[in-house]
Amino acid sequence: MTQLKNVVDPFGEVNVYPTGAGKVRVRATILMEPHKEGTQTGIALDGSGSMSEWYGVSSGGFISPIFGRPKPSNIVAPVAQKICAYLARKIDADNGTTVIYWATGPGGSQIQVIGDLTADQAEKFDFPPPKDFGTGTRLLPAVTYFLDRFADAPFGFYVFITDGELHDMDEVKSYSERIAQEIEAGKRRPVKLLLLGVGSGVNEKQLAELDDLDTGSVDLWDFKLAAELRQVEQIFAEVVDRNARVAPKAKVFDASGKLVRDFSDTGLCAVFEFEIDAKSPYFTLELPGYRVHQALSDSAVAPASEKIAGTAIASASTPAAAAAASSTTAGSSQPSTSAASTSTGTSTSTSTTPPASGKPGTAATKFTHDPKELNFDLVLEKDQVNFDLTPSDPKAPPKK
Repeated sequence: MTQLKNVVDPFGEVNVYPTGAGKVRVRATILMEPHKEGTQTGIALDGSGSMSEWYGVSSGGFISPIFGRPKPSNIVAPVAQKICAYLARKIDADNGTTVIYWATGPGGSQIQVIGDLTADQAEKFDFPPPKDFGTGTRLLPAVTYFLDRFADAPFGFYVFITDGELHDMDEVKSYSERIAQEIEAGKRRPVKLLLLGVGSGVNEKQLAELDDLDTGSVDLWDFKLAAELRQVEQIFAEVVDRNARVAPKAKVFDASGKLVRDFSDTGLCAVFEFEIDAKSPYFTLELPGYRVHQALSDSAVAPASEKIAGTAIASASTPAAAAAASSTTAGSSQPSTSAASTSTGTSTSTSTTPPASGKPGTAATKFTHDPKELNFDLVLEKDQVNFDLTPSDPKAPPKK
């Protein structure tokens, strides 16, 4: 399985699985902010010695100013401030996120508790280095601290900021497997654990190994790089209600325009899957009013996502076919027409615009107007189009 690093809005996560026979299976999630009653949140900052540079602690060396050595900055603080404030303000049931340092002291087996911070407090807190940098990096004490303290919480969401050098991986895996089994059996409340990598030396392979840990139907861990987050909400990429309906209809096409999945009858859920040709560099998700293009590998290039005319999904099997058919979602294939009504002194005009190449058509629009008027203007977002109701009348302004 490959989890794509470069995903576009509105996706939170896109995973690609090889299936053989020249196809791949794609599992995508739509980014959503979770709202679970009684949620408790926590953020744990790696306090091991390898993190000292990222807290802005100088490792020594030349002291003469002629060498121009810049003072290191604390890159952990802005990440922690934003994540902690967001969790406290929008997710935590008590409006306070618990903050601790982990991997401190001898062997990196201790924790340092800061306390519960509100959003305002988190935004002002400078998140300095821990009192005692650890001589190892042990994650398990931090995990057990949150899970034991908030054992009765209906849902727990805990973020572990680290450079990704874990020294107790086997113990964490064993504990995670047991916790997942207890959650699945209903003996423990559900939780989500997020590893958030910071710094230039993140051990991505190790953190991804924990993210990919097979814990049955309970997906306990997720892994993200702070530098790759487009928005804070991405930390919830795997915390979605898979049955939540996010769009009334949608279609998925491969790069050639071939329809691979149609959600017109069921609507699009927050988590959806489809199979696609392995040679396709990207897929297109067509939603009402939007067309989203997502590359299927981090090296592939996809067109920029785009707004599309109207709010309906193309009725033909592909966008190109829809254009060729010159039809609209209202079922009309006729050009602009007008029908006069002499009894009321007004005319009713029906305007149906054929779709542009590769774009779905728009529904017919009806309105009334004075029959003495020779033309009308359609004002769009950026343009104004003049429609001539009497083409043979020389007084009508030319079309723009």
